[in-house]
Amino acid sequence: MSWQKSIEELRRRERLAEKMGGEEPVSRQKGRGKLTVRERVAFLADPGSFHEIGKIAGKATYGADDELDGFLPSNSVMGRARLNSRSTVILADDFTVRGGAADASIWQKMVQAIKMAAEYRLPLVQMIDGTGGGGSVKMLEKDPRTYIPETPGWNEITHGLTQVPFVSLALGPCAGMGAGRVAASHFSVMVKELSQVFVAGPPVAIALGEDVTKEELGGWKIQGQNGTVDNVVDTEADAFETARRFLSYLPSSVHELPERVVGGDSPERREESLLSIVPTDGKTPYKPRKIVEASVDTGSFFEIGHDWGRGIVCGFARLDGYPVGILAGDPFFLDGAWTADVCDKVTRHMDLCSQFHLPVVHFVDCPGFAVGVKAETAGVTRAGVRAMTAIYQADVPVCSVVIRKAYGLAGSAMMNQSRTKWRYCWPSGDWGSLPMAGGIEAAFRKELAEAEDPEALKAQLYKKFDAIRSPFRTAESFYAEEIIDPRDTRPLLVDFIHHAWRTLEPGERRTGFRP
Repeated sequence: MSWQKSIEELRRRERLAEKMGGEEPVSRQKGRGKLTVRERVAFLADPGSFHEIGKIAGKATYGADDELDGFLPSNSVMGRARLNSRSTVILADDFTVRGGAADASIWQKMVQAIKMAAEYRLPLVQMIDGTGGGGSVKMLEKDPRTYIPETPGWNEITHGLTQVPFVSLALGPCAGMGAGRVAASHFSVMVKELSQVFVAGPPVAIALGEDVTKEELGGWKIQGQNGTVDNVVDTEADAFETARRFLSYLPSSVHELPERVVGGDSPERREESLLSIVPTDGKTPYKPRKIVEASVDTGSFFEIGHDWGRGIVCGFARLDGYPVGILAGDPFFLDGAWTADVCDKVTRHMDLCSQFHLPVVHFVDCPGFAVGVKAETAGVTRAGVRAMTAIYQADVPVCSVVIRKAYGLAGSAMMNQSRTKWRYCWPSGDWGSLPMAGGIEAAFRKELAEAEDPEALKAQLYKKFDAIRSPFRTAESFYAEEIIDPRDTRPLLVDFIHHAWRTLEPGERRTGFRP
Protein backbone atom coordinates (compact mmCIF):
# COMPACT_ATOMS: atom_id res chain seq x y z
CA MET A 1 0.00 0.00 0.00
CA SER A 2 1.33 3.44 -0.94
CA TRP A 3 0.15 7.02 -1.51
CA GLN A 4 2.63 7.49 -4.36
CA LYS A 5 -0.12 8.17 -6.93
CA SER A 6 -1.54 10.92 -4.72
CA ILE A 7 1.90 12.48 -4.39
CA GLU A 8 2.31 12.32 -8.17
CA GLU A 9 -1.06 14.08 -8.56
CA LEU A 10 0.02 16.69 -6.04
CA ARG A 11 3.21 17.37 -8.00
CA ARG A 12 1.23 17.59 -11.25
CA ARG A 13 -1.06 20.23 -9.77
CA GLU A 14 1.92 22.13 -8.41
CA ARG A 15 3.44 22.21 -11.90
CA LEU A 16 0.15 23.53 -13.27
CA ALA A 17 0.16 26.28 -10.64
CA GLU A 18 3.67 27.26 -11.68
CA LYS A 19 2.40 27.97 -15.19
CA MET A 20 0.36 30.82 -13.66
CA GLY A 21 -2.09 32.24 -16.24
CA GLY A 22 -0.59 30.31 -19.14
CA GLU A 23 1.89 31.05 -21.93
CA GLU A 24 0.06 33.98 -23.53
CA PRO A 25 -0.70 35.96 -20.32
CA VAL A 26 2.82 35.33 -19.02
CA SER A 27 4.26 36.52 -22.34
CA ARG A 28 2.13 39.70 -22.12
CA GLN A 29 3.35 40.29 -18.57
CA LYS A 30 6.97 40.07 -19.66
CA GLY A 31 6.24 42.17 -22.74
CA ARG A 32 5.22 45.00 -20.41
CA GLY A 33 8.64 44.81 -18.77
CA LYS A 34 7.25 43.17 -15.64
CA LEU A 35 8.43 40.14 -13.73
CA THR A 36 6.00 37.29 -13.05
CA VAL A 37 4.76 36.79 -9.53
CA ARG A 38 7.06 33.82 -8.94
CA GLU A 39 10.08 35.68 -10.25
CA ARG A 40 9.24 38.54 -7.87
CA VAL A 41 9.08 36.22 -4.89
CA ALA A 42 12.40 34.66 -5.88
CA PHE A 43 14.09 38.06 -6.18
CA LEU A 44 12.65 39.41 -2.91
CA ALA A 45 13.26 36.43 -0.62
CA ASP A 46 16.57 35.03 0.55
CA PRO A 47 17.54 32.26 -1.91
CA GLY A 48 15.64 29.02 -1.32
CA SER A 49 13.77 30.32 1.71
CA PHE A 50 10.23 30.65 0.34
CA HIS A 51 7.72 28.14 1.70
CA GLU A 52 4.49 28.50 -0.25
CA ILE A 53 1.07 27.93 1.30
CA GLY A 54 -1.99 27.11 -0.79
CA LYS A 55 -0.07 26.57 -4.00
CA ILE A 56 -2.68 24.31 -5.58
CA ALA A 57 -5.65 26.51 -4.65
CA GLY A 58 -7.52 27.72 -7.71
CA LYS A 59 -10.30 26.88 -10.13
CA ALA A 60 -10.37 23.30 -11.37
CA THR A 61 -12.56 21.71 -14.02
CA TYR A 62 -13.26 17.98 -14.24
CA GLY A 63 -14.19 15.68 -17.12
CA ALA A 64 -16.90 13.05 -17.26
CA ASP A 65 -14.58 10.61 -15.53
CA ASP A 66 -14.09 13.09 -12.65
CA GLU A 67 -10.45 13.42 -13.56
CA LEU A 68 -8.82 16.87 -13.57
CA ASP A 69 -9.46 18.44 -16.96
CA GLY A 70 -8.12 21.96 -16.45
CA PHE A 71 -6.69 24.13 -13.70
CA LEU A 72 -6.28 27.88 -13.26
CA PRO A 73 -4.40 28.77 -10.08
CA SER A 74 -5.42 31.48 -7.69
CA ASN A 75 -3.81 34.79 -8.56
CA SER A 76 -2.64 35.19 -4.98
CA VAL A 77 0.70 33.63 -4.01
CA MET A 78 1.45 33.50 -0.30
CA GLY A 79 3.87 31.92 2.11
CA ARG A 80 6.76 32.42 4.50
CA ALA A 81 10.28 33.40 3.54
CA ARG A 82 13.37 35.03 4.97
CA LEU A 83 14.44 38.56 4.11
CA ASN A 84 17.96 39.31 5.28
CA SER A 85 17.64 36.13 7.39
CA ARG A 86 14.44 37.38 9.08
CA SER A 87 11.22 35.36 8.81
CA THR A 88 8.61 37.29 6.85
CA VAL A 89 5.18 36.64 5.34
CA ILE A 90 4.90 37.33 1.60
CA LEU A 91 1.60 37.94 -0.20
CA ALA A 92 1.88 38.55 -3.96
CA ASP A 93 -0.64 39.15 -6.76
CA ASP A 94 -0.45 37.36 -10.12
CA PHE A 95 -1.61 39.70 -12.89
CA THR A 96 -1.45 36.89 -15.45
CA VAL A 97 -4.57 35.34 -13.92
CA ARG A 98 -7.53 37.57 -14.79
CA GLY A 99 -5.55 40.78 -14.31
CA GLY A 100 -5.04 40.16 -10.62
CA ALA A 101 -8.75 40.65 -9.91
CA ALA A 102 -9.52 39.99 -6.27
CA ASP A 103 -12.44 37.67 -7.00
CA ALA A 104 -9.95 35.25 -8.58
CA SER A 105 -7.48 35.43 -5.69
CA ILE A 106 -9.44 33.36 -3.14
CA TRP A 107 -9.68 36.02 -0.43
CA GLN A 108 -9.04 33.48 2.34
CA LYS A 109 -5.38 33.36 1.26
CA MET A 110 -4.97 37.10 1.92
CA VAL A 111 -6.69 36.80 5.28
CA GLN A 112 -4.54 33.80 6.20
CA ALA A 113 -1.36 35.71 5.35
CA ILE A 114 -2.36 38.74 7.44
CA LYS A 115 -3.45 36.59 10.39
CA MET A 116 -0.21 34.63 10.27
CA ALA A 117 1.86 37.83 10.25
CA ALA A 118 0.00 39.33 13.22
CA GLU A 119 -0.29 36.17 15.32
CA TYR A 120 3.24 34.91 14.75
CA ARG A 121 4.79 38.38 14.89
CA LEU A 122 6.24 38.42 11.39
CA PRO A 123 6.51 41.40 9.02
CA LEU A 124 4.24 41.32 5.97
CA VAL A 125 5.40 42.27 2.47
CA GLN A 126 2.69 42.60 -0.17
CA MET A 127 3.46 42.75 -3.89
CA ILE A 128 0.34 44.29 -5.39
CA ASP A 129 -0.51 44.03 -9.07
CA GLY A 130 -4.28 43.80 -9.36
CA THR A 131 -7.28 45.39 -10.96
CA GLY A 132 -9.68 45.61 -8.07
CA GLY A 133 -11.82 44.04 -5.42
CA GLY A 134 -15.06 42.96 -7.04
CA GLY A 135 -14.02 41.65 -10.42
CA SER A 136 -15.49 42.87 -13.71
CA VAL A 137 -19.01 43.58 -14.89
CA LYS A 138 -18.72 40.44 -17.05
CA MET A 139 -18.85 38.36 -13.87
CA LEU A 140 -22.51 39.38 -13.51
CA GLU A 141 -23.33 37.19 -16.51
CA LYS A 142 -22.07 34.12 -14.65
CA ASP A 143 -23.71 35.11 -11.36
CA PRO A 144 -26.64 37.37 -12.27
CA ARG A 145 -27.04 39.42 -9.11
CA THR A 146 -25.35 42.30 -7.36
CA TYR A 147 -24.35 42.50 -3.71
CA ILE A 148 -23.97 44.94 -0.87
CA PRO A 149 -20.21 45.66 -0.70
CA GLU A 150 -18.19 43.96 1.98
CA THR A 151 -14.42 43.79 2.35
CA PRO A 152 -13.32 40.46 3.83
CA GLY A 153 -10.04 40.78 5.65
CA TRP A 154 -10.19 44.49 6.44
CA ASN A 155 -10.63 43.81 10.13
CA GLU A 156 -7.48 41.68 10.00
CA ILE A 157 -5.64 44.46 8.16
CA THR A 158 -6.68 47.01 10.76
CA HIS A 159 -5.49 44.79 13.59
CA GLY A 160 -2.32 43.69 11.79
CA LEU A 161 -1.22 47.31 11.36
CA THR A 162 -1.03 47.62 15.15
CA GLN A 163 1.19 44.53 15.45
CA VAL A 164 3.76 44.13 12.68
CA PRO A 165 5.34 46.13 9.86
CA PHE A 166 3.27 46.13 6.66
CA VAL A 167 5.16 46.90 3.43
CA SER A 168 3.29 47.33 0.13
CA LEU A 169 5.02 47.29 -3.25
CA ALA A 170 2.84 48.58 -6.11
CA LEU A 171 4.16 46.67 -9.12
CA GLY A 172 1.43 47.28 -11.69
CA PRO A 173 -1.98 48.93 -11.96
CA CYS A 174 -3.52 48.86 -8.47
CA ALA A 175 -7.22 49.73 -8.41
CA GLY A 176 -9.97 49.43 -5.83
CA MET A 177 -8.96 46.88 -3.22
CA GLY A 178 -5.45 46.82 -4.67
CA ALA A 179 -5.09 50.56 -4.14
CA GLY A 180 -6.52 50.18 -0.64
CA ARG A 181 -3.92 47.58 0.23
CA VAL A 182 -1.15 49.87 -1.03
CA ALA A 183 -2.31 52.65 1.28
CA ALA A 184 -3.04 50.36 4.24
CA SER A 185 0.61 49.91 5.11
CA HIS A 186 3.43 51.42 7.11
CA PHE A 187 5.56 51.84 3.99
CA SER A 188 4.65 51.76 0.30
CA VAL A 189 6.65 51.91 -2.92
CA MET A 190 5.80 52.58 -6.57
CA VAL A 191 7.91 51.84 -9.66
CA LYS A 192 8.12 54.67 -12.20
CA GLU A 193 6.09 54.10 -15.37
CA LEU A 194 5.34 50.51 -14.29
CA SER A 195 2.77 50.96 -11.53
CA GLN A 196 -0.29 53.12 -11.03
CA VAL A 197 -2.59 53.49 -8.03
CA PHE A 198 -6.19 54.68 -8.30
CA VAL A 199 -9.65 54.12 -6.85
CA ALA A 200 -10.94 53.14 -10.30
CA GLY A 201 -9.21 52.97 -13.65
CA PRO A 202 -9.41 55.18 -16.78
CA PRO A 203 -12.61 53.56 -18.20
CA VAL A 204 -14.54 54.67 -15.12
CA ALA A 205 -12.92 58.11 -15.15
CA ILE A 206 -13.72 58.48 -18.86
CA ALA A 207 -17.35 57.57 -18.18
CA LEU A 208 -17.38 60.42 -15.65
CA GLY A 209 -16.00 62.89 -18.18
CA GLU A 210 -12.22 62.73 -17.65
CA ASP A 211 -10.30 61.38 -20.63
CA VAL A 212 -7.06 60.19 -18.97
CA THR A 213 -4.45 57.47 -19.24
CA LYS A 214 -3.47 55.20 -16.35
CA GLU A 215 -0.34 57.27 -15.76
CA GLU A 216 -2.24 60.57 -15.84
CA LEU A 217 -4.79 59.21 -13.38
CA GLY A 218 -2.60 57.47 -10.83
CA GLY A 219 1.03 57.50 -11.88
CA TRP A 220 4.03 58.07 -9.66
CA LYS A 221 4.12 61.81 -10.28
CA ILE A 222 0.69 62.06 -8.66
CA GLN A 223 0.79 59.44 -5.91
CA GLY A 224 4.44 59.97 -5.01
CA GLN A 225 3.86 63.69 -4.53
CA ASN A 226 0.60 63.55 -2.59
CA GLY A 227 1.74 60.99 -0.03
CA THR A 228 -0.44 58.08 -1.13
CA VAL A 229 2.81 56.17 -1.52
CA ASP A 230 5.98 56.84 0.43
CA ASN A 231 8.82 56.15 -2.01
CA VAL A 232 9.22 56.00 -5.78
CA VAL A 233 11.91 53.85 -7.41
CA ASP A 234 13.13 53.15 -10.94
CA THR A 235 12.89 49.34 -11.15
CA GLU A 236 11.29 46.33 -9.51
CA ALA A 237 14.73 45.33 -8.21
CA ASP A 238 14.94 48.73 -6.50
CA ALA A 239 11.53 48.12 -4.93
CA PHE A 240 12.66 44.78 -3.46
CA GLU A 241 15.86 46.30 -2.08
CA THR A 242 13.95 49.27 -0.64
CA ALA A 243 11.55 46.93 1.18
CA ARG A 244 14.41 44.93 2.65
CA ARG A 245 16.19 48.07 3.81
CA PHE A 246 13.07 49.59 5.37
CA LEU A 247 12.45 46.44 7.40
CA SER A 248 16.09 46.34 8.56
CA TYR A 249 15.44 49.30 10.89
CA LEU A 250 12.33 47.83 12.51
CA PRO A 251 11.62 44.94 14.86
CA SER A 252 9.58 42.03 13.53
CA SER A 253 6.68 43.16 15.70
CA VAL A 254 5.76 45.73 18.33
CA HIS A 255 6.52 43.08 20.94
CA GLU A 256 10.28 43.39 20.28
CA LEU A 257 12.81 46.21 20.16
CA PRO A 258 14.67 47.05 16.94
CA GLU A 259 18.01 45.37 16.36
CA ARG A 260 21.30 47.15 16.87
CA VAL A 261 23.72 46.69 13.95
CA VAL A 262 27.18 47.97 14.82
CA GLY A 263 29.35 49.17 11.94
CA GLY A 264 32.80 50.70 11.84
CA ASP A 265 31.85 54.35 12.29
CA SER A 266 33.41 56.10 15.28
CA PRO A 267 30.90 57.43 17.85
CA GLU A 268 33.28 60.37 18.41
CA ARG A 269 33.50 61.44 14.77
CA ARG A 270 33.33 65.23 14.43
CA GLU A 271 32.51 66.69 11.01
CA GLU A 272 34.31 69.97 10.30
CA SER A 273 31.77 70.83 7.58
CA LEU A 274 29.04 71.33 10.18
CA LEU A 275 30.70 74.48 11.47
CA SER A 276 29.94 76.40 8.28
CA ILE A 277 27.04 74.54 6.68
CA VAL A 278 24.40 77.05 7.86
CA PRO A 279 24.89 80.48 6.22
CA THR A 280 25.45 83.30 8.70
CA ASP A 281 22.96 85.64 7.00
CA GLY A 282 20.03 83.69 8.50
CA LYS A 283 18.23 83.61 5.15
CA THR A 284 20.13 81.51 2.62
CA PRO A 285 18.90 77.91 2.63
CA TYR A 286 21.19 74.94 3.23
CA LYS A 287 20.85 71.20 2.59
CA PRO A 288 19.54 69.47 5.73
CA ARG A 289 20.35 66.00 4.41
CA LYS A 290 24.03 66.88 4.63
CA ILE A 291 23.60 67.64 8.34
CA VAL A 292 21.77 64.35 8.87
CA GLU A 293 24.36 62.32 6.97
CA ALA A 294 27.24 63.98 8.83
CA SER A 295 25.62 63.20 12.19
CA VAL A 296 24.43 59.60 11.82
CA ASP A 297 26.39 56.42 11.11
CA THR A 298 27.97 56.65 7.67
CA GLY A 299 25.65 55.43 4.92
CA SER A 300 22.81 54.65 7.32
CA PHE A 301 20.31 57.38 6.39
CA PHE A 302 17.23 55.95 4.66
CA GLU A 303 14.80 58.62 3.50
CA ILE A 304 11.04 58.08 3.49
CA GLY A 305 8.66 60.29 1.49
CA HIS A 306 11.19 62.34 -0.47
CA ASP A 307 8.64 63.60 -3.02
CA TRP A 308 5.86 64.84 -0.73
CA GLY A 309 5.61 67.17 2.26
CA ARG A 310 8.96 68.52 1.13
CA GLY A 311 9.32 71.09 3.89
CA ILE A 312 10.37 68.25 6.21
CA VAL A 313 12.84 65.41 5.62
CA CYS A 314 11.85 62.09 7.23
CA GLY A 315 13.55 58.74 7.45
CA PHE A 316 15.50 56.23 9.48
CA ALA A 317 19.19 56.10 10.37
CA ARG A 318 21.54 54.52 12.89
CA LEU A 319 23.55 56.03 15.73
CA ASP A 320 26.33 53.74 16.97
CA GLY A 321 24.30 50.94 15.41
CA TYR A 322 20.98 51.81 17.08
CA PRO A 323 18.08 52.62 14.71
CA VAL A 324 16.46 56.04 15.09
CA GLY A 325 13.78 58.06 13.35
CA ILE A 326 14.83 61.29 11.65
CA LEU A 327 13.00 64.60 11.14
CA ALA A 328 14.76 67.59 9.60
CA GLY A 329 13.30 70.90 8.45
CA ASP A 330 14.14 71.78 4.85
CA PRO A 331 14.47 75.56 4.24
CA PHE A 332 14.50 75.03 0.47
CA PHE A 333 10.69 74.63 0.56
CA LEU A 334 8.76 77.65 1.89
CA ASP A 335 11.66 78.18 4.28
CA GLY A 336 10.64 74.95 6.03
CA ALA A 337 7.14 76.17 6.97
CA TRP A 338 4.73 73.40 7.94
CA THR A 339 2.08 73.14 5.24
CA ALA A 340 -0.85 70.71 5.60
CA ASP A 341 1.04 67.96 3.79
CA VAL A 342 4.17 68.54 5.90
CA CYS A 343 1.99 68.16 8.99
CA ASP A 344 0.51 64.91 7.67
CA LYS A 345 4.02 63.64 6.99
CA VAL A 346 5.16 64.51 10.52
CA THR A 347 2.11 62.79 12.01
CA ARG A 348 2.63 59.61 10.01
CA HIS A 349 6.34 59.43 10.77
CA MET A 350 5.99 60.06 14.49
CA ASP A 351 3.33 57.36 14.69
CA LEU A 352 5.56 54.94 12.81
CA CYS A 353 8.58 55.57 15.05
CA SER A 354 6.54 55.43 18.23
CA GLN A 355 4.77 52.22 17.28
CA PHE A 356 8.00 50.36 16.53
CA HIS A 357 10.05 51.86 19.38
CA LEU A 358 12.52 54.05 17.47
CA PRO A 359 13.78 57.14 19.35
CA VAL A 360 13.59 60.27 17.21
CA VAL A 361 16.20 62.90 16.37
CA HIS A 362 14.65 66.15 15.15
CA PHE A 363 16.88 68.64 13.35
CA VAL A 364 14.74 71.73 13.81
CA ASP A 365 14.35 74.55 11.30
CA CYS A 366 10.72 75.67 11.29
CA PRO A 367 9.44 79.24 10.81
CA GLY A 368 5.94 78.12 11.85
CA PHE A 369 2.85 76.92 10.07
CA ALA A 370 2.45 78.05 6.46
CA VAL A 371 0.53 81.31 6.15
CA GLY A 372 -1.90 82.42 3.44
CA VAL A 373 -5.08 81.51 1.60
CA LYS A 374 -3.55 78.45 -0.06
CA ALA A 375 -2.37 77.06 3.28
CA GLU A 376 -5.71 77.71 4.96
CA THR A 377 -7.63 76.19 2.05
CA ALA A 378 -5.55 73.03 2.45
CA GLY A 379 -6.54 72.81 6.13
CA VAL A 380 -3.19 73.63 7.71
CA THR A 381 -4.72 74.41 11.12
CA ARG A 382 -6.35 71.04 11.67
CA ALA A 383 -3.43 69.17 10.11
CA GLY A 384 -1.02 71.18 12.27
CA VAL A 385 -2.84 70.44 15.51
CA ARG A 386 -2.95 66.76 14.56
CA ALA A 387 0.82 66.77 14.00
CA MET A 388 1.42 68.48 17.34
CA THR A 389 -0.80 65.91 19.06
CA ALA A 390 1.08 63.04 17.42
CA ILE A 391 4.37 64.45 18.72
CA TYR A 392 2.98 64.82 22.24
CA GLN A 393 1.44 61.33 22.13
CA ALA A 394 4.72 59.70 21.10
CA ASP A 395 6.06 57.42 23.81
CA VAL A 396 9.65 57.28 22.56
CA PRO A 397 12.45 59.68 23.53
CA VAL A 398 12.99 62.65 21.22
CA CYS A 399 16.20 64.66 20.95
CA SER A 400 15.90 68.04 19.24
CA VAL A 401 18.83 69.79 17.61
CA VAL A 402 17.77 73.36 16.87
CA ILE A 403 19.64 74.26 13.69
CA ARG A 404 18.04 77.59 12.90
CA LYS A 405 14.40 78.70 13.10
CA ALA A 406 11.79 77.72 15.67
CA TYR A 407 8.75 80.01 15.60
CA GLY A 408 5.17 79.81 16.77
CA LEU A 409 3.07 76.71 17.37
CA ALA A 410 4.82 74.60 14.75
CA GLY A 411 8.23 75.68 16.02
CA SER A 412 7.21 74.60 19.52
CA ALA A 413 6.35 71.10 18.28
CA MET A 414 9.96 69.99 18.05
CA MET A 415 9.26 67.57 20.94
CA ASN A 416 6.89 67.08 23.87
CA GLN A 417 8.23 69.97 25.92
CA SER A 418 6.41 68.88 29.06
CA ARG A 419 8.97 66.08 29.32
CA THR A 420 12.71 66.28 29.85
CA LYS A 421 14.09 68.55 27.15
CA TRP A 422 16.99 66.58 25.71
CA ARG A 423 17.86 69.38 23.34
CA TYR A 424 20.91 70.99 21.76
CA CYS A 425 21.03 74.36 20.01
CA TRP A 426 23.46 75.51 17.39
CA PRO A 427 24.75 79.12 17.53
CA SER A 428 22.68 79.69 14.37
CA GLY A 429 19.48 79.26 16.40
CA ASP A 430 16.73 81.81 15.73
CA TRP A 431 13.49 81.50 17.70
CA GLY A 432 10.52 83.27 19.17
CA SER A 433 6.74 83.64 19.02
CA LEU A 434 7.02 85.23 15.57
CA PRO A 435 9.85 86.10 13.16
CA MET A 436 11.46 89.53 13.46
CA ALA A 437 11.07 90.12 9.73
CA GLY A 438 7.68 91.76 9.34
CA GLY A 439 7.05 91.68 13.07
CA ILE A 440 9.11 94.83 13.67
CA GLU A 441 7.30 96.69 10.89
CA ALA A 442 3.94 95.70 12.38
CA ALA A 443 4.86 96.57 15.97
CA PHE A 444 6.40 99.95 15.11
CA ARG A 445 4.10 100.95 12.28
CA LYS A 446 3.18 104.30 13.86
CA GLU A 447 6.77 105.22 14.74
CA LEU A 448 8.02 104.32 11.27
CA ALA A 449 5.24 106.28 9.60
CA GLU A 450 6.08 109.41 11.64
CA ALA A 451 9.89 109.14 11.42
CA GLU A 452 11.88 111.62 9.35
CA ASP A 453 14.00 108.76 8.06
CA PRO A 454 11.92 105.55 8.28
CA GLU A 455 14.66 103.36 6.76
CA ALA A 456 17.25 104.55 9.29
CA LEU A 457 14.83 103.90 12.16
CA LYS A 458 14.00 100.46 10.81
CA ALA A 459 17.70 99.60 10.56
CA GLN A 460 18.20 100.80 14.14
CA LEU A 461 15.28 98.67 15.37
CA TYR A 462 16.53 95.60 13.55
CA LYS A 463 20.00 96.03 15.07
CA LYS A 464 18.49 96.35 18.55
CA PHE A 465 16.25 93.29 18.25
CA ASP A 466 18.96 91.24 16.55
CA ALA A 467 20.96 91.64 19.74
CA ILE A 468 17.95 90.69 21.88
CA ARG A 469 17.34 87.48 19.95
CA SER A 470 20.89 86.21 20.41
CA PRO A 471 20.79 82.53 21.42
CA PHE A 472 23.19 83.34 24.26
CA ARG A 473 20.57 85.56 25.88
CA THR A 474 18.10 82.67 25.70
CA ALA A 475 20.67 80.38 27.32
CA GLU A 476 21.20 82.90 30.14
CA SER A 477 17.63 82.18 31.25
CA PHE A 478 17.97 78.40 30.65
CA TYR A 479 15.35 78.52 27.88
CA ALA A 480 18.03 77.02 25.65
CA GLU A 481 19.53 74.19 27.69
CA GLU A 482 22.77 73.80 25.75
CA ILE A 483 24.37 75.72 22.91
CA ILE A 484 26.89 73.46 21.24
CA ASP A 485 29.64 73.50 18.69
CA PRO A 486 27.93 71.96 15.60
CA ARG A 487 30.90 69.61 15.25
CA ASP A 488 29.92 67.97 18.54
CA THR A 489 26.50 66.98 17.21
CA ARG A 490 27.29 63.34 16.41
CA PRO A 491 29.04 62.48 19.70
CA LEU A 492 26.18 64.07 21.64
CA LEU A 493 23.54 62.21 19.64
CA VAL A 494 25.36 58.92 20.22
CA ASP A 495 25.31 59.72 23.93
CA PHE A 496 21.56 60.42 23.66
CA ILE A 497 20.75 57.14 21.96
CA HIS A 498 22.54 55.09 24.61
CA HIS A 499 20.45 56.77 27.30
CA ALA A 500 17.25 56.63 25.24
CA TRP A 501 17.59 52.90 24.63
CA ARG A 502 17.40 52.22 28.37
CA THR A 503 13.87 53.65 28.47
CA LEU A 504 12.34 51.63 25.63
CA GLU A 505 9.79 48.94 26.38
CA PRO A 506 8.30 46.62 23.75
CA GLY A 507 4.55 46.24 23.48
CA GLU A 508 1.44 47.57 21.79
CA ARG A 509 0.93 51.28 21.49
CA ARG A 510 -2.13 52.73 23.18
CA THR A 511 -3.02 55.17 20.40
CA GLY A 512 -2.42 52.79 17.48
CA PHE A 513 -1.06 53.61 14.03
CA ARG A 514 -2.89 56.08 11.77
CA PRO A 515 -2.30 55.05 8.12
